[in-house]
Amino acid sequence: MQTCKICKKEIKGRIDKKFCSIACKNYYHVNLRRVTNHVAKSIDSILHRNRSILLEVLGKNSTQKKINRLVLSKMKFNFKYFTHLNINSQNKTYHFVYDIAWMEFSDDEILIIRKR
Repeated sequence: MQTCKICKKEIKGRIDKKFCSIACKNYYHVNLRRVTNHVAKSIDSILHRNRSILLEVLGKNSTQKKINRLVLSKMKFNFKYFTHLNINSQNKTYHFVYDIAWMEFSDDEILIIRKR
């Protein structure tokens, strides 16, 4: 005997059903989407803030700039959040926030690069 994921009533019909009614099914998926959207929005706002900080430091016309890590830390840059990584031929790792990347050096220097 299977029971509904939402209301725990007995499910009648196909063996692979998970919900007893369309109402329970809709309730489940609406709440799942709400939770997912909330998490995605908070991460996306962190990524946008990181990109804005990198753009501010880089300037309007520059394509790359080397700065101290402390400068980004003071601006509340979150180093844990980035969109993707790229490892170049010298085995250096670039952390991307959309179209802007940064590479960390061992002496607390950071190279910021804008990809066009």
